[in-house]
Amino acid sequence: PVHKQIEQLISSLCVRDRRLNRYFELHHTTDLDELRGGGDVIEPGMITESSLSLRDILPLNPKHYDKNRAPKFQGQATVVYFHVTVLSLDSINEESMTYVADIFLAQSWRDPRLRLPENMSEEYRILDVGWLHDIWRPDCFFKNAKKVTFHEMSIPNHYLWLYHDKTLLYMSKLTLVLSCAMKFESYPHDTQICSMMIESLSHTTHDLVFIWNMTDPLVVNPEIELPQLDISNNYTADCTIEYSTGNFTCLAVVFNLRRRLGYHLFHTYIPSALIVVMSWISFWIKPEAIPARVTLGVTSLLTLATQNTQSQQSLPPVSYVKAIDIWMSS
Repeated sequence: PVHKQIEQLISSLCVRDRRLNRYFELHHTTDLDELRGGGDVIEPGMITESSLSLRDILPLNPKHYDKNRAPKFQGQATVVYFHVTVLSLDSINEESMTYVADIFLAQSWRDPRLRLPENMSEEYRILDVGWLHDIWRPDCFFKNAKKVTFHEMSIPNHYLWLYHDKTLLYMSKLTLVLSCAMKFESYPHDTQICSMMIESLSHTTHDLVFIWNMTDPLVVNPEIELPQLDISNNYTADCTIEYSTGNFTCLAVVFNLRRRLGYHLFHTYIPSALIVVMSWISFWIKPEAIPARVTLGVTSLLTLATQNTQSQQSLPPVSYVKAIDIWMSS
C-alpha cells in the first residue's frame, strides 16, 4: 500500500508539472521577433537603450577631465549648495561635551565637463554611487565631528542623481558624534550653543564655495524631544575661516539648547530648601540638649554636601563658580 501511495503521489506531481508547463507556454511565450528589433537578438550582457555606464557621461577625451580639479565655469569658483535635514538629536553628554545627530545631507553642484547620455529622456538619472570615485565631488568634512557613520541597512543609504543641466545631487544619511564647547556658569539655568560645521578639506575659496540652499536649507524634525533640554532656536550660518594656507569655505548649523528647570526644581532646589528649613528646628530645642542640636546640625550639613555632589555628578570638573554652587553654598 505504501508503494502504491508513492506511485500515486509521483503521478499526480507529473500531471501537475505538465499542466504548469502548458500554462507557461500559453501565457508567457516571448515573441522573438520583438526582441530581434530588425534582425539581432539581444544577448545577455549587451547594453540596451536604458543602460548607462561611466564612459557615457565622461568627456570623449579622458585628458579633458581631471577628477581632482573643481569644475570651474568661466574662471569662477565652483558653488556647492547644501541642505541638511535633522532627523534626531540625542545623547547630549555634558561630561564629554558631545551630542549625537542623525541627518540627511544633500550636496548639489554643476559639472559642465560631463556629458549627458544620448538616451536620457527623464528629468534626472540615478547614477551608480561608486562613480563618485571617478568624478569630482566636494571634499567636505564635519569639522567638529568625532565620529561619522554611514548607514548601510538594508541598503547603502545614499544616492546620486544627474539632471539635464549637468547638476549632480548627492544625498546621504549620516549619524554624527559632534563636539560642543559647553559653558556652565549659569547651570542649571544655562543655554548651550552647539553647532555642526561643514568645511572644505583641500580647496580654498578661490576654487570652491559652499552656500546654503536657497529654499529650506535646514529642516529640523519637530518631534525631537530631549529629556532636559529644549531646542529654543536653530539656524544656519557661514563659518568661513582663514588659515595660513588661505580661506576655506565653511557652513554651520547652530542649535540653541535651553535647559529645562523641572528636573533640578524637584531634585535640587526643593530638597535642599527643605533640609535648611529642617535645620531650623534646632532653635526650638532646649540649649541643654546639646547632643540633639549637634546631631541635627551635622546631619543637615552632610545631607547638603551629598545633595551638592549629586546635583553636579553629570558635569565635568570646572574651575569657575556655577549658579548651582552659589545656591548650595548659601
